[in-house]
Amino acid sequence: MVDVFDEVEEQLRSERYQSLAMKSLPWLGALAAVAVIGVGGYWGWTSYQTDQANKASESYQTALETAQKQGPDKAFGQFKAVADGGANGYKALALLQMGDIRLDQNKTKEAVGYFDAAAKASPSPVLGDLARLKSAFALMDTASYKDIESRLTPLAGEKSPYRVYAREAMAFAKLQAGDVAGARADFVILANSLDTTTSEAVRQRAQAAMQMIDSGSAKELGAAVKAAAALPPPPPLSQLAPAMPQQPAASNAQ
Repeated sequence: MVDVFDEVEEQLRSERYQSLAMKSLPWLGALAAVAVIGVGGYWGWTSYQTDQANKASESYQTALETAQKQGPDKAFGQFKAVADGGANGYKALALLQMGDIRLDQNKTKEAVGYFDAAAKASPSPVLGDLARLKSAFALMDTASYKDIESRLTPLAGEKSPYRVYAREAMAFAKLQAGDVAGARADFVILANSLDTTTSEAVRQRAQAAMQMIDSGSAKELGAAVKAAAALPPPPPLSQLAPAMPQQPAASNAQ
């Protein structure tokens, strides 16, 4: 009798499993469909992003060639077209170029707007910090020391690739704000810096600044040294965003 009960129970259990399987089948099919759609959607989006990056790369290179052959002003519209696109790496580079063009036209406020936009759009902290540094340099003659300091302080940290340039800019900002002693102390550090990112040009500018301060001609120093200070060019595209094709960036960074 026990065997009969066991057999009946096994049969009922089997029927329940079959019923459960039949009820679950639509859900399992839906989940499988969602998985397929998700994989296909991801592949499609990745393909789209790559295509957009390739187009932006070609457009950016064309704009650079126009700037070199016909002048930066003629290339402004082409850089704007790149900046209006969806590839953030090239968008940031194009905004930097637009800021440089406006800066050369003495349109500082507009230039700073483009530099700040480039910093926000950049997929790379290296390029973003460069944009922030250029923005601070552009504002050197017009903004308050407090504003300049707030922009430069995050760029002067030990891990920042532009820390030396940021510290140099901070020294000039102090000088223009009337803090001659603080500026000289900063220039002394720069002139004797063992930091491997400190170029010989930075050391020479720091030494020249110290000499002018000591001679009492520091008032003439700000504009002269600021004009001579050459910011580093944008880094290789390989450092900016994985999706960006590697092409030479013959950019005019100043």
